[in-house]
Amino acid sequence: MLSKIVLSALVLSVAAPALAEDAAKERFVHEGYTYVYQVKSIKDGKLISGTRYPGATAFQLKVAGDKVSGTSGGTKVAFNVAEARGAVAEKK
Repeated sequence: MLSKIVLSALVLSVAAPALAEDAAKERFVHEGYTYVYQVKSIKDGKLISGTRYPGATAFQLKVAGDKVSGTSGGTKVAFNVAEARGAVAEKK
């Protein structure tokens, strides 16, 4: 019994900082996935990086003009900003 309590406390102590960090980030839901991300201004646009749940899949996207490119779960992606507007509309 004591080992279960210790194990639970250990899991919470490791998970709590990650959960607190995610709470400070932006998030939206699209097609059943929750995206938790942060946006950083860069020289030629914006850099969006974060994690998709469930699955804790990392993604990083660069927005330059009307083009978006980057990786999601290790797979290269590219699309126009207009194609992403549906996901933004679901955020509300």
